[in-house]
Amino acid sequence: MKRILLALTLAASLLFGAVSAPAFAQPAAARHIVDAAAIARINDTLRQMTSDGTIVGASALVFEHDQEVYYGAFGYADREAHRPMARNTIVQIFSMTKPIVGVALMTLYEQGKFNLDDPLSKYLPEYANVQVYAGADANGQPILEAPHRQILVRDITRHTAGFANGKDDAGVGPLYATADPGNYSNTLTQLSQRLASVPLLYHPGEHWRYSNAVDIQARLVEVLSGEPFDRYVEEHVLRPLHMNETRYFVPPADRGRMAVIYNRADDGTFTRKPDDEDYRFNFNHWPLTPGSFGFTSTLDNYMRFARMLQNGGELDGVRILRRETVRLMSTNQLSDTITERWWLPSKGQVGFGIDFAVRIRPPQDADENNGQVGEFFWDGAASTLFWVDPVNDLEAVLFTQMMPFDKVHLHKRFRDAIYGPARLPPTAG
Repeated sequence: MKRILLALTLAASLLFGAVSAPAFAQPAAARHIVDAAAIARINDTLRQMTSDGTIVGASALVFEHDQEVYYGAFGYADREAHRPMARNTIVQIFSMTKPIVGVALMTLYEQGKFNLDDPLSKYLPEYANVQVYAGADANGQPILEAPHRQILVRDITRHTAGFANGKDDAGVGPLYATADPGNYSNTLTQLSQRLASVPLLYHPGEHWRYSNAVDIQARLVEVLSGEPFDRYVEEHVLRPLHMNETRYFVPPADRGRMAVIYNRADDGTFTRKPDDEDYRFNFNHWPLTPGSFGFTSTLDNYMRFARMLQNGGELDGVRILRRETVRLMSTNQLSDTITERWWLPSKGQVGFGIDFAVRIRPPQDADENNGQVGEFFWDGAASTLFWVDPVNDLEAVLFTQMMPFDKVHLHKRFRDAIYGPARLPPTAG
């Protein structure tokens, strides 16, 4: 009966606004993307970008048909110490934390703890009376109005809740700064309550805008499971997958493997972030266990997560999610009526599922990121990247530690190296 309900939910999700078919096509078993030519392209790309100073260091791992087909590491994890990038280098993955949190939440979905179209306030009552920012009056005071509808759980999984994202958001930025939901000294309970006190930027469901929504997913996990979020994700995702180096706190014995984050200036020079700033979150224990960022990981650890998704929720005989749940997560949930999508179109021809971007069309020109329709993926603020390509039965993880986010087109060049030149649609006329 539960499998029937999940199938019906997927069908309802498609009717709700998905514009792409589910990602899981039959793999092209006889085809191999990462052949000798692709390996040479990947090596040449990463070697050149590190040797000419475009990036400080990078490492990559690719699996195809459940076999490792590529590993490479180039440049430095710590340039000043002359410590090279390595297979066991630990990096800060920032927003690549989010898909892990989404998987943890969806284990509770499978237990029948919530439905995607439930009002968020059913579980987090602080969202029952949220208001929407509608401009300012003659005295500069915010004008607030009731939302057209309540925030749904679905909204916090696809970034359509209306949440402000920071102190620079027009109109509500000062209110966000005062609430300070992301302060490391907050618990998830406090983060949620503080975020709920900030007016929404737009009516729920009307726009796509990146925000603290996955922190609220983490809080929802706590409420639905009755356990602290960090304990739940450890017990139900990380430990079963043997992801023992995917964690918030990095103990002293492992800190010598941490990569440094480098800030890249417009002139191409790199400046090391001060260690007390770079490692502040991960070298200390904080009340906050965020869902939007915070985990560190290694190539092999994160690849185990990607392989589990590729295998429909199972790895090495351990099942984390049902296949139909992974299919639901990797199906586009954004209808064509959601036209305001902030910077999401910079990722290519994509929609958004549950904590993943989902590729719904091939690249339309040579400047867009390459990839296979049906692929789902995400990246991190320090320019890390992973994707799962069900059509070709391929998973890739790319690590570097560079801010601001990928101004050198590393992701595109890495993708092009794997897939070769993008197959573009014929030009009209």
